[in-house]
Amino acid sequence: MNTHLRTGAALLALAVGQVLLPAPAAAAAAPDCAATQPGGPVQVTPDCADPLYAHPVIDGEQDLTTPVAHRRVSGHFEGTAVKFTIYLPAAAQWQGRFFQYTYPLSDENALDRVVAFGAASGGYTVQTSGAQGYRHAAAAAKFAETVAAAYYRSGSRRIYGYLYGPSGGSFQTVGAIENTTGVWEGAVPIVLGVPTSIPTNFFLRAQARMVLRDVAGRIADAVRPGGSGDPYAGLPAVRAAMLREATSLGVPLKAWEDPDYVMGLSTADGLLGFGAVIRQLDPSYAADFWSKPGYLGTEQSPLGDIVRAELVDATPTITQVRADADGTPTAVTLAGLPTLTSTLGLDFAVEAADGTRAPLTGTLDPATGVLTVGGGNSAAVLAALTTGARVHVDNRWFVALPSYYRHQVPPADQGYTAFDVLRGPDGQPRYPQRPVLVGPLIARGPAGGGTYTGKITGKVIVVDNLVDSDAYPWHADWYAKRVRAALGDQAFESGFRLYYNDNADHLDGPVTGAKANRIVSYDPIVERALREVAAWAERGVTPPRSTRYDVTDGEVTVPKQAPDRRGIQPVVDLTAGGRDRVDVKAGQKVAFVAKVQVPPGAGTIVSAAWDFTGSGTFTPIGLGPLTVGGSHRYTRPGTYYVSFKVASSRSGGADPFARVENLDRVRVVVRP
Repeated sequence: MNTHLRTGAALLALAVGQVLLPAPAAAAAAPDCAATQPGGPVQVTPDCADPLYAHPVIDGEQDLTTPVAHRRVSGHFEGTAVKFTIYLPAAAQWQGRFFQYTYPLSDENALDRVVAFGAASGGYTVQTSGAQGYRHAAAAAKFAETVAAAYYRSGSRRIYGYLYGPSGGSFQTVGAIENTTGVWEGAVPIVLGVPTSIPTNFFLRAQARMVLRDVAGRIADAVRPGGSGDPYAGLPAVRAAMLREATSLGVPLKAWEDPDYVMGLSTADGLLGFGAVIRQLDPSYAADFWSKPGYLGTEQSPLGDIVRAELVDATPTITQVRADADGTPTAVTLAGLPTLTSTLGLDFAVEAADGTRAPLTGTLDPATGVLTVGGGNSAAVLAALTTGARVHVDNRWFVALPSYYRHQVPPADQGYTAFDVLRGPDGQPRYPQRPVLVGPLIARGPAGGGTYTGKITGKVIVVDNLVDSDAYPWHADWYAKRVRAALGDQAFESGFRLYYNDNADHLDGPVTGAKANRIVSYDPIVERALREVAAWAERGVTPPRSTRYDVTDGEVTVPKQAPDRRGIQPVVDLTAGGRDRVDVKAGQKVAFVAKVQVPPGAGTIVSAAWDFTGSGTFTPIGLGPLTVGGSHRYTRPGTYYVSFKVASSRSGGADPFARVENLDRVRVVVRP
């Protein structure tokens, strides 16, 4: 890395033992890092000093033996809440590089696997606590180099750095590699978010939940191995149209194997807190939704009917008031409530005699009609909670928010072709558009003001997953086109790769339980990408070619054969009797055949295993030919999803890292 170690001017102070030591008197003060235009992203170089993070302080140092022997250096930036940790492996392991993970909500403590991977890959590890943007990460990277140079006594030896981050961290990684020079030589954005991702992706899935929850099981069965393959078959027209809209905007059909996750049932409203953001940025939206043409609140259609059926809008009367010893109301009993199946998304307001309303916080028990008064209510609101007063109860915002994405169509010239489903034949949006395009505003936070120009300053390998219903697979294709347009074909080919991976979703970390039967961890894929980008940046070793793919109506598909697909992930084709489904009687043995292929330059198969019952527990087998047979006798009736999983590596079976996985499955139906 071209750093202040070579210029001798960029570091204003060296922090040791919580004491700031001034730089040598002869060193010229470094200029402040600054934006090239007002309001633009701050440009960070090795020779500038970021005024926000100008004073790093070392809080402690430890020599540890796990997960590998290393020196752990912890610290913070004075005047900020940002902390950092540097993990320095033994000098014999270090090969002049570092790896740095970033995520807006992370802490400064790297996972053991991350530290061990860094050491095994010749690098020290840097991690900071979460913050928006990339400037804190850049400051930590630059300071860590001074610490590493002192620890390894490497003098002016060049140090290469690589930044990577998933999801929200992908915004930071893109912002960093477009707006810094010489801080990192390469970057690996993972499960890429783009400026339209928030809130569209989450709101779309919440809308799908509202419309498709009753047919989600049918959709899931169709897309699972041995299913019909046509999730639209048999659906009522309005629900088929909703599924097609969700698919065209990017929700992978294969992700519907886990419909609860697609529909956001793991969170209260599926909006991940962004509903409150929209209410603040676009306060008139709900009123327009329920009163103006072009919105589902007023649209006379089967879809509009489904949406309006979700509406709760009532003004019950207070029949009893409970108060504390000071006479402050703590709960009221309401009469005249409609039958409620859920209290999710309800808003409350005290209604005055003249019909005006004042917001009231609280929680409602629909079984008893008791509204427990929440905190933050004004004295006037509390005083209005009297017997006979009326409380307005509604979920107008909650019902309106999911379809907000329809009114957030980006300009057609920005390349977001997935939004064509929301455009008419003339290319214009089908529905009224809101005055503010919210997605880019939100994205500027984690991207540090970056706007996804495509003007990357180092080698970049994007890792994206084909079963990701959080960050849609087409995002990576969109960004690849931005980079190509910015750099030109030659520079694009010599500096950018995109690896799509099948049977992987949005969530990092180990995959456990029954989910492991159908989803592989993408952590090893990221490890492989980091090693590839390091070899590319340092030694000019060209990595395997990008995955070949097509994008049709928002869906990304890849060829079935590994030589055609390319990338770095092995390909598995599992069949039973040449098909992806077999029906047998209990007690009958079923024979399976798995054909395995590895893309050119992607290494060799180093492990293989069977899961015959769908439990997610795999039994390893010895390595042999790339066509593998297996069999299992099923004694109990039921439906089983049989999975065969392999891993490939370029460094051999003894290396526990960068073992890229894939699998395939078949359905076995056992009848009495």
